[in-house]
Amino acid sequence: MQDWQEWKQEMRSQQERPADRPAITVGMSTCGQAAGGAKVMAALAEAAARLDLQVDISATSCIGMCYAEPIVEIALPGKPRVFYGDMTPERVSRLLESHVGQGEPVREWALIQLTDMAPPYEGIPAMAATSYYGRQVRVVTSRLGLTDPESLAAYVASGGYAALEKVLQQMTPEQVIEEIKTSGLRGRGGAGFPTGMKWGFTRSASGDKKYVVCNADEGDPGAFMDRSVLEGDPFAVIEGMTIAAYAIGADEGYIYCRAEYPLAIKRLKMAIAAAAEKSLLGRAILGTGFNFELHIKAGAGAFVCGEETALLASIEGRRGMPRVRPPFPAQQGLWGKPTNINNVETYANVPFIIRNGGRWFASMGTEKSKGTKVFCLTGKVKKTGLIEVPMGITLREIIFDIAGGIQDDKEFKAVQIGGPSGGCLPADKLDLPVDYDSLTRAGAIMGSGGMVVMDENTCMVDVARFFLNFTQVESCGKCTPCREGTKRMLEILTRICEGEGRMEDLDTLERLAHVVKNTALCGLGQTCPNPVLATLQYFRHEYEAHIKDRRCPAHVCQALLVYTIDPEKCTGCGACARVCPSGAISGAKKEPHRIDPALCIKCGSCMEKCKFGAIARL
Repeated sequence: MQDWQEWKQEMRSQQERPADRPAITVGMSTCGQAAGGAKVMAALAEAAARLDLQVDISATSCIGMCYAEPIVEIALPGKPRVFYGDMTPERVSRLLESHVGQGEPVREWALIQLTDMAPPYEGIPAMAATSYYGRQVRVVTSRLGLTDPESLAAYVASGGYAALEKVLQQMTPEQVIEEIKTSGLRGRGGAGFPTGMKWGFTRSASGDKKYVVCNADEGDPGAFMDRSVLEGDPFAVIEGMTIAAYAIGADEGYIYCRAEYPLAIKRLKMAIAAAAEKSLLGRAILGTGFNFELHIKAGAGAFVCGEETALLASIEGRRGMPRVRPPFPAQQGLWGKPTNINNVETYANVPFIIRNGGRWFASMGTEKSKGTKVFCLTGKVKKTGLIEVPMGITLREIIFDIAGGIQDDKEFKAVQIGGPSGGCLPADKLDLPVDYDSLTRAGAIMGSGGMVVMDENTCMVDVARFFLNFTQVESCGKCTPCREGTKRMLEILTRICEGEGRMEDLDTLERLAHVVKNTALCGLGQTCPNPVLATLQYFRHEYEAHIKDRRCPAHVCQALLVYTIDPEKCTGCGACARVCPSGAISGAKKEPHRIDPALCIKCGSCMEKCKFGAIARL
C-alpha cells in the first residue's frame, strides 16, 4: 500500500509539472483511424523531423467531434491546448511551421482551445463556449480525447482510483450500495433499472461465489457510445466494476465485448494488465483482503447477446439465447451463481459518483432520471459525434443547438432513439425532454444511446422495414412470437414498399406488432415492434400514400417511382438516352425525349446525367 501511495503521488506531481517541450496528440480511436488519423500521425512525425522540431507526438481517443476527424491537438509549454479538425497530411507542414515553429496557431483550421491553464489565443473559441460543447456536461466522457487512454499513470493523475481507495478504506459494501441508490443512477444499457437496487439484490442473494459482468455488446445500428468509452477511458470501466464487485461480494468478473471492437479489446487488455501490476486487480487489492479477477470475453457479434441472459449463455460457451426469467441473474446468473450485469456507461459513472457523492450526481437531470447520458448523434445532422448531456434536455436542443441542425438545411422529419428497438419521433416531439419516462410515453425508449436523425428525404415506411429487417435477421428464433411475428411483419412492410400493399395490411401490421410486444420471450423481442408502431402512429399518412396512391412521398421506394421528362425543359441532347441501361428513353435529336414506363428500371441514371433539370422523379 505504501508503494502505491508513493507511486500515485509521483504520477500526480508529474502531471502538475509544466511541460518543457511541445506536445502533439492525434485522435486515434476507431473514428479517427477511419478518417485517416494514422496517415496524419505519420506525416506529423516526418514533418517534425524535416523541420528539426523537438516535439512529443502521441495518440489519444475521440474527443467527441467525430464530424471533424482527424483531429490534432497542439500544446506549447505555458500555452492553451488547441484542437484542429479535418486535418490532412498536406496541411501538416504549415501547421507545424506556424504553431510549433512560430508559436502562431492556424486559426482557420482551429476548432477549440482549452484555456484553463493559460491566457487564451484570440480568435479561437474556448471549448465551453462552443454550441457543440456548451450544453454538454462531460462526466463519463470527461477524459476522452484529453488523456492517454493506455496510461495508468495518466488515469491516476486525473483522479483515477481515488474512488476505489475510498471504498476500500472508508466504506462498507452496504454503504457503497446506499451511495449508488442515493445517486439515482439507472442502467444505461436501455432498460433503466435502478443500479443500486440491482446491486442490493445481488449482494443479498445466497451463495459464496458471485460475478460481476459488463455488457459491452453494443450492436445497435448507429451506436458507438460503449466503444468510445472503452477506447478512451478503459480504466474507469474497470474501476467501476471493481467497486461493484466489492459492493456485491464478487471476486471475479467478465467484460463481454464484441469482437468487432478490436481497439477497445486491445486497450482493455492493456488496462487490465497495468491495473494488476499495481495490485488494483487480482489478490489483496491495495493491500486489503479484497480479491477480484477480471477477464475479457469476445462476442461473435450476435445482436441478441445484448440481452443479459443470452450474454451469460455466450460467456458459458453456449449458444447465445435468452431464457425465461425469473430467476433473474441477480439470483441465478453466470454458471448458476448470483451475477450483477451493467453496461459500460453505467460502470464508468460509478467512480465519479463515489468520489463526488451520490447527491452530486442526483443534482443533475430530472426527478426520475438522474445524471447525464451519453448519446451518439448520427444521420442527417451537420455535426455527428459523441455527446454527453444532462437528462431532461430536449431533442431540439440536441439536434439543432449541439448538432447544428439538419444537413444542407433540409427539413427535419424524425429522430430514431433507442436503436432498432426504439421509436421514430416526429417534429412535434422536438421539445420532448430526453428522459426514460418521457421517451417511453412518446413511443420510443432511451436504449443505450443511439440517436439517428432523418430529414425530409427519408421514407418512414422504408425506415420501419430497415429496422425490422435487422431485428428479424438477428432474432435467435427461440420463441415463436419473435421468430414468426417479425417475419410476417417484414413481409407486409416489404409488400407496402413494393406498391402491393392493401389498407387492411395496416390493421394486421399493428395487431401483429402488439402480439409480439406482449408475448415475446426477451426484451429484444418485446421492443422490436417499436419502430413499426411509432411510424404507424406518427406517419400513418405515408403508409396510406404507399397503398392508396401507389406513391412514396420521399421518393425512396424504387418500385413506386415514376420518371418523366418535361418537354418544356428537354433540349433533346440525348445524354439521358445514352446512359439508360434498359433503352427506355427515346426521341429525335434536338426534340423532347420521353421515357417508356414499361421499360424503365428506375435506376435514376438519366436524372443524374441531365444538365437541364428536365427529368423529374414522381
